[in-house]
Order: sequence, then structure tokens, then C-alpha cells
Amino acid sequence: MTNLRARDLMTSDVITVPPETPVMAMARVLADRGISAVPVVDAEGKVLGIVTEADLIRRLAGEADKPTGWFASLFGNQERDAERYARTHGVTARDVMTSEVVAVDPDTLASQIAHMMEDRGIRRVVVTQDGRLKGIVSRADLLRALVTAPSDGGEYPDERIRRAVMAAMKKEPWADTFYTLVEVNNGIVEFHGFSRSAAVQRGLRVLAENIPGVKGVTDNTQPMPPYLFATA
Repeated sequence: MTNLRARDLMTSDVITVPPETPVMAMARVLADRGISAVPVVDAEGKVLGIVTEADLIRRLAGEADKPTGWFASLFGNQERDAERYARTHGVTARDVMTSEVVAVDPDTLASQIAHMMEDRGIRRVVVTQDGRLKGIVSRADLLRALVTAPSDGGEYPDERIRRAVMAAMKKEPWADTFYTLVEVNNGIVEFHGFSRSAAVQRGLRVLAENIPGVKGVTDNTQPMPPYLFATA
């Protein structure tokens, strides 16, 4: 993945919406297409923002907000509260979108994109050129690139598989990358260390089996000792 760039990874056939798109219409688009975000662009194709599942959930949660009391309002931040109100009660993409979009150009290295996602805690970046949308690179795109088969038709390198398993574990809140160690030998994934439950062990096995190149999974983990639960 060292020489891969955004143009090699991105999904270029991206569904977009104009800023006037109603919230419910965007929710239907995400549900019907099985996607988690949709860029908001103007008539010239310039990126104005992005609407994610989190934005729509925030909008739905805002309907249950209680009016701020008079006394509490004295200590509130009017600008912040007004911004939150607009995003949680807005009816169009312009109101609920995240406007601070992380964008990269088509020549950005995959490693740089991975660092951006990790440092900023985001799931995707948009690829733009002269401000216009060219595509999107998601975590899933990076993961697929990580496990792409060698061009010479050989087997998947063990270290590449190990990194792919670790990357997949970091995406799952139930997977513990601190107390559970991963080794790969000849395509066989081996888990060592501790796991919290049989359900977690099963989840790890399924997670590893879904990584391309994995030939088998060996679980050598032990039940997590009670004294570690306090620090885990």
C-alpha cells in the first residue's frame, strides 16, 4: 500500500445531494443505497459539506430536546446553542451537514490518509481537485488496499494480513487490541493474550475469517483475569 494514492483508492461514483435536499430524502438515500454518508455539493460540483449517519441521528435526537430554562440560558453559549439548534432542527442538507470536511487531493498517499483518519477520528475523506469532488476514500477502501493480492499472483504476506486484522479490530468497540495479540504464520491467524468472553472469541474468529488471505484461525486466548477488568 506504500505507493497507493487517493486516486487509486477512492470510490469515484459518489452519490451527492444539493444543499436544498430535505432531511428525510437523505435518510432514504442512505438507507436504500446502504451508504453511511453523502457529500453536499453546489451546482458547480464544489463540496459544501457532508451529511453522515451521525448527523441524521443528531437531527432525530434533537426532536426530543427540551427547551432551555430561563436560568440555565444565562450561563449558556448563545452561538454554540444556536448552531446546535440549527443542526438538530434543520430540514435541509445545508442545515444539518458537517461543513468542516477533511479533503485531500488525488495524489495524497494512502499512508497520509490513514494518519488523517486516525488523528481526527473520522471514517472517510473526500477527494477534491480545484474544490470539485472527485471521489471518497473510506476506511473500508484503505482496508481493501491493505489486503490486495500481490501483483505477481503470490500469496498474501503474513505481515499484511496481521495489519489488516489489527485494523479491523480497531474498528470494533468490543475487540481489545491491548490485551489480545495477533500473530500470522503461513496465513493462519493466531490470537494470544486475554479475551473478555466466549462471544468476543467468536467475534474475533469471524472477523479474522473475513480478511482476504486468511487460511485459518487459532484462538490461544485465555479468559481475562478479574484483576484486569478494573484496568481494561
